[in-house]
Amino acid sequence: MGVTKNDSTMKSEADQAQRKNLEVEIQQDKNEKSNTAGKKSNGKDTGTYKERLKEITAVLHKHAITRGVSPEKLRLILTDLGPTFIKLGQIMSMRSDILPKRYCDELMKLCSDVDPMPFAEVEEVLREAFGCPWQEEFQEIQPRPLGSASIAQVHRAILKTGEEVVVKVQRKGIYEVMARDIGLMKKAVKLLPPVTIKEAVDLNLVLEELWRVTQEEMNFLTEAANMEEFSRKNKNVAFVKTPILYREYTTANVLVMEYIDGIPIDDKETLLAGGYDLDEIGSKFVDNFIKQVMDDGFFHADPHPGNIMIQGGRIVWIDMGMMGRLNDHDRELIGQAIEGVALNDIGKIQDAVLALGEFKGKPDQSRLYTDIRDLMAKYGTTDMGEIDIVDILTDLMDVMKENKIVMPHGLTMLARGLTHMEGVLADISPDINMVQIAAARLKGNLLENGNWKKQMKGTGKKLYRSMLRAVDIPALAADFLQGCMKGQTKINLDLHASDDLAWLMRRLIRNIVLGLWVMALLISSSIICTTDMTPKMFGIPALGVLGYFGALVILMYLFIKHFMKK
Repeated sequence: MGVTKNDSTMKSEADQAQRKNLEVEIQQDKNEKSNTAGKKSNGKDTGTYKERLKEITAVLHKHAITRGVSPEKLRLILTDLGPTFIKLGQIMSMRSDILPKRYCDELMKLCSDVDPMPFAEVEEVLREAFGCPWQEEFQEIQPRPLGSASIAQVHRAILKTGEEVVVKVQRKGIYEVMARDIGLMKKAVKLLPPVTIKEAVDLNLVLEELWRVTQEEMNFLTEAANMEEFSRKNKNVAFVKTPILYREYTTANVLVMEYIDGIPIDDKETLLAGGYDLDEIGSKFVDNFIKQVMDDGFFHADPHPGNIMIQGGRIVWIDMGMMGRLNDHDRELIGQAIEGVALNDIGKIQDAVLALGEFKGKPDQSRLYTDIRDLMAKYGTTDMGEIDIVDILTDLMDVMKENKIVMPHGLTMLARGLTHMEGVLADISPDINMVQIAAARLKGNLLENGNWKKQMKGTGKKLYRSMLRAVDIPALAADFLQGCMKGQTKINLDLHASDDLAWLMRRLIRNIVLGLWVMALLISSSIICTTDMTPKMFGIPALGVLGYFGALVILMYLFIKHFMKK
């Protein structure tokens, strides 16, 4: 049931300013705690640090980490290490660009449900966030949580003003705990033998990425901003709803939003009993996600069934802690790559990949071309409507990974989101084709939003620039030739040829040289024969005879070589 917020101005400006100051103080206190944790991790206060290190070492020893790390073993290790590492494993599952796919697939099996923290700790976190007991702001908070994860847990509550809400409360001290554990993980990486996952991926890079993403997810003010932006971008979509955010009650470690009394999108029996059409839900679900990606460049990166509810005929997106972004340039290049696959245009795909990625070193374009050609051989002449976008993105990411090309973070988030989308569709409406819905939306955008004008304008600009450059071609060619004549121009060529082509070129050059020798001998001998040069053989100069004989020998050699190759 949706609840409208009629009392958003119930707090005075002075009270709001006081809360902002309090949030700053809380953040400063958190930073001080983080610094303290950092000092401990440097070995000055090693009580808790050493104990945790012993726990991690024991788990690693239990799973015989020195014998290598398989995908299943890595999942079991993270499970035994506790909720912090489970969360890190879930984030790792998104990075298929730097982590092998088999590891990502296995880590996606990690369950985030953990033992809830005691309600007394929840009360303490709320007291620190609000500067007063929670009873001054809420009529009721149910002690039993609706859900409990590694970073936070959610409780159902009622505000003093009567609105039904959910309160997302961050686990007490989780920031310091995760900072400590990641520091220890970096030490543990050094224990890995050379022949492990370590050779396939830079684990230190993975850990740095994990810590960055985790810090963002632990800041509920970021999630609140995501909710507001998502709501603005989808306000004109009649079948989409975003929970109401109660900003005045939201801090860095507490988030308050509307309680959604809806039906999970994968609860097919309840949906059918309520008169819902599963195909319609699936179609609208995909259409809105494609809209988020293609139109907004701001999309829900974790659309699993637990984050999608159906309420009052509308799709409700919840949990905005993990969102993806794609700029206009990246979206255009992704479309170009998919189009290249459909058209079997290797060059188009290569250009898109080179423009999308960041290189760890100098790219080997010859190898990249070969890898893309092999990718095209896999898909053959697949029709655009039959293309599986998830498979294409996965294969392209594998190609980029093999060529040491790091893709944008938004693209990895998109791949994760599409994977979840496919899973939901396969469950509720398996006959829906995601590509066809995307194509229909793109076609509609082309006609309705005037994108064709943009394309025509872009084409016109390219044509104009090409004409300007064409005017300069004669002058540039003249300068080039003049430089060549003066010996001032250097040309560097990097040619790559196969063994068969190299053999053919050598044979061709050899035959040309021998042919020139035959011509030279015949011409010179004929000239000599017109003279009275002595000695003579058969009435003609002997030197001319030798020339003719030499030409004959070369011709015989060429004929014999030709027939022997046959």
